[in-house]
Amino acid sequence: MKIIVDAMGGDYAPDVVIEGAIAAVKEYQIEVVLVGDQVRIEALLKKNKYSGSAISIHPSQEVIEMHESPATSVRRKRNSSIVVGLNLVRDGKGDAFFSAGNTGAAVCAGTLSLGLLPDVERPGIAIVLPTLKDFSLIMDVGANIDPKPSQLLQYGIMASAYTSCILNKANPTVGLLNIGEEETKGTGFLKETGELFEKSKLNFIGNVEGKDLFSGKCDIIICDGFVGNVALKVSESLAETMQIFLKRHLMSNLRGKIGLLFLKNNLGNFKKKIDYSEYGGAPLLGVNGVVIIGHGRSNVKAIKNAIRVAKEEVERKFNEKMLEAIHTQAQQ
Repeated sequence: MKIIVDAMGGDYAPDVVIEGAIAAVKEYQIEVVLVGDQVRIEALLKKNKYSGSAISIHPSQEVIEMHESPATSVRRKRNSSIVVGLNLVRDGKGDAFFSAGNTGAAVCAGTLSLGLLPDVERPGIAIVLPTLKDFSLIMDVGANIDPKPSQLLQYGIMASAYTSCILNKANPTVGLLNIGEEETKGTGFLKETGELFEKSKLNFIGNVEGKDLFSGKCDIIICDGFVGNVALKVSESLAETMQIFLKRHLMSNLRGKIGLLFLKNNLGNFKKKIDYSEYGGAPLLGVNGVVIIGHGRSNVKAIKNAIRVAKEEVERKFNEKMLEAIHTQAQQ
């Protein structure tokens, strides 16, 4: 199996991307193609003392920066690491693609290069969140900020297929993120969307509120990309702030410092539970191929785990199963 990796994508690229790729090929017995500045990549492989044959380089001369307009940059920078990498997957020279770079550009280029699966209107990004019970999948978190009700229904179908196939949860429950649990709450858009979900074959439990993001009330939470991205960023900020507050208060006096020694293992487990790097990248569902999008601040562990997620999607032939789910839903 060969995973195409955007070596230039991310706040700490290419250094952490190279290290993550090296860790991935050692642990998962796969091949990786690093796309980007060949001179810099070769230097970093040498610095990390890697001389194996599982990693190869495909040069590209341009990089789409985080601040650039997705659509414009994809059109103008045809030789960027994102566009070149996705074209390699399109041309059958790789089984999956991963990037921690410009999310909008990855979504745009993925859609243009690979196309969409039959009957899928718009792609969406799904991400795993830890909950009090286990974990939930929230979709969309940034790909589509102005969807139609029918597109949110498709997100529910695709997220259900992903949760069953990749996350091993049979018949997952689905909730629609709203300002209240009652059917009468929310905008006309959300009411129309709820009606579509009620008529579907999904295991729909109704509306869920923001307080339910981490409660484990349902396995899947569906929302538009604008709301989902705000919820995700607030959640990340809260998790980081909680850790800082906790450490600050424990280190404020001698008693707290002593207590910290006894709590070290527990705090380590807590940090691991809420650490995004443990869950790898987020799948871009709906495109005709396997595309995994990483956090811009991805570290080595996150890069390695994102490549693992790409490997699992390919091995389990996820897109074939998702097509079956969409076809079944269309027949109702």
